[in-house]
Amino acid sequence: MRLKFVVPLIALAALATVLAVGVKRSPEKSTIQSALLGKPAPAFSLPSLTDPAAQVSAAQFAGQPYVLNVWGTWCPECRADHDMLMQAAAEQRLPLVGLNWKDDNAAALAWLAQLGNPYAAVAVDQEGRTAIDFGVYGAPETFLIDAQGVVVHRHVGALTREVWERDFLARLPAGVSPGGAS
Repeated sequence: MRLKFVVPLIALAALATVLAVGVKRSPEKSTIQSALLGKPAPAFSLPSLTDPAAQVSAAQFAGQPYVLNVWGTWCPECRADHDMLMQAAAEQRLPLVGLNWKDDNAAALAWLAQLGNPYAAVAVDQEGRTAIDFGVYGAPETFLIDAQGVVVHRHVGALTREVWERDFLARLPAGVSPGGAS
């Protein structure tokens, strides 16, 4: 009778061990494949956080590579991400576009006033439709979109210097100078 319970318990423990080892050894835990990789980025046109009378759209960045960073003030990891975004903005290699996701506008404006604004533009995605179009399931998520409007890379989690250089700057075509011009 006990054997009836012991065998499944041993099998469950073995499966859990194999899964734990696989996850621990996974070299790219923060790089999650996206169905959008190699495909056109979803078009969007959303209200601007910093200028409520204006719109922020993907069309504004056509013809140049740019980074789309999904964030919210409710997201603790976004605070860790923000310092690296400020450094990236200071380098002026790529325009950073913020997608403020399901957030309170006043809180988002206060956040940027306190921590600095690394973004060339900040779109407000109050309903979360644009984030869904990009396949976002949590913040922060950061996408590299090339000059043809194609999603080249997706990073989940806070950016680090290493990730920025390896996964974003290294994917820029030769000849892209500061400011994103070629």
